Amino acid sequence: MPDLPTPQDDAEAALFSECWDAVLSYAELCTAGSAAAAQLAREAFAHGVREVRAAESGTVRGTGRRSARLPRIPLLLTAVRTTAAEWEDTGQGHRLDPDLRLWLASEQAARHTGPPLARPVALRGLRDLQPADAELLWLAEVEALPLPLAARRLGLDPATAADELDRVREQFRNRCHRNHLDSPMDAECRSYARLLDAVTRSPAAHTPDDLDRHLAGCAQCAEAAACLRPPGAAAAEALADGVLGWGGLAYLERRRRASDARLGAGRHDGDGATGPDHDDPSSGTERKGIARSGLLVAAVLVSALALAVSLMPFGGDTPDERVAHPGTDRRPVSGPGASLPPDAFPDTPSATASASAGTSSPGTAKPSPGRTSETGRENPDPEPQGTSSATAAPETTDADGPAGCRIDYDLVHQWPDGFQSTVTVTTREAVDSWRVAFTFRDGQRIRQMWDAEATQRGAQVTAAAPDYNTSIPAGGKATFGFIAAWSNTNAPPTAFTLNGRPCATG
Repeated sequence: MPDLPTPQDDAEAALFSECWDAVLSYAELCTAGSAAAAQLAREAFAHGVREVRAAESGTVRGTGRRSARLPRIPLLLTAVRTTAAEWEDTGQGHRLDPDLRLWLASEQAARHTGPPLARPVALRGLRDLQPADAELLWLAEVEALPLPLAARRLGLDPATAADELDRVREQFRNRCHRNHLDSPMDAECRSYARLLDAVTRSPAAHTPDDLDRHLAGCAQCAEAAACLRPPGAAAAEALADGVLGWGGLAYLERRRRASDARLGAGRHDGDGATGPDHDDPSSGTERKGIARSGLLVAAVLVSALALAVSLMPFGGDTPDERVAHPGTDRRPVSGPGASLPPDAFPDTPSATASASAGTSSPGTAKPSPGRTSETGRENPDPEPQGTSSATAAPETTDADGPAGCRIDYDLVHQWPDGFQSTVTVTTREAVDSWRVAFTFRDGQRIRQMWDAEATQRGAQVTAAAPDYNTSIPAGGKATFGFIAAWSNTNAPPTAFTLNGRPCATG
């Protein structure tokens, strides 16, 4: 149990209860171990509390109005990033994620602390909103809180929260457009600025080919386009990436998963709130009886489903292969799945299936202390942040039998030099420890992975089960995500295996 911060008063206690989970989640992405994550979160929280108090009590000199500031959660998250930079400067960089250390020395990091007009458009747009509006936008888009819950936290009427959020989204879009026009840009970018505003106002608007080509090669305009598009995944990703910089997309995915877990853990009222009924005190006994009956019915259904799944092979005989193209948003893609050895890459599924036959018995994926990351730096306390490695002995498999697992590969988002994807594996049989391997075809390189531990050797990538999610029940699923770099082409990976066994792709 980490040593948690001690709030000094009621205001700090409220801030801790609302924001600590988010601060610790981002700190885990930024560090190379759980102990380092807890310490970074504590130091950043103390630093962020001082910033919150200063921002709430300060004014802009000579104007008499409050200074513009970020909402509380993103302000605390940027305090995590600032504290991490201080660690790097004071000789504690070995406790940080190696990719974060590289980012802190890059021009991208300098943008967040450099001249205001050169900072990301989303960061400037969020600062320009009224504090309550900015809080609502961040809670709904990035923290993925249900709208009624976000409204209650901010003291808004849940019945009108949807209209309020639409108004705030439109204001944020307008601020981002104005900030984009104010940004230093060359003549070509300026010539497309008005057209970009017009074509992003409606999801049905056609984007001219010349603008498409310009966005594919201009990171500054592509960043603005993501902020200007109608509400959706791209806008939320642009907000998280623009405010946080490093790890923004991974943090967004974590918060979405955390929100889904919270929603699945409780009962939901009609207005979207969670928790027990409070109108009828006598309803508790009735609810317990209903719950017990529901559990019995669910157990029967799950048993029947597991039996049906065990009798049915996943996927078809011929896996479908789809190629990802630049500019796509959330397009499921897949490739032929078969097992490949680390030093050989056969071209055909039949050859790879033959290469995988006769492998050894299943092993257990566990992180090894002292194992080095892709960058070559030693990681003494590995965590599932994509910087440590893990191995497991492959399971035996019959190359002629049906696949015992299915892989769903989803290209979530793509930009000129990178992309975000998720991989979902469904297994027919129960697995105590899982290890998914696949092969890139176009030289893609993993930058960061969450909900699995990544190792990449050449074109082959291995994603090993994290400590908190090692097993998959029969008919169950495990999902992990990653951010990777690409150039020229970005075809989906192939040769998916689960513990050495080829998987069908769907």
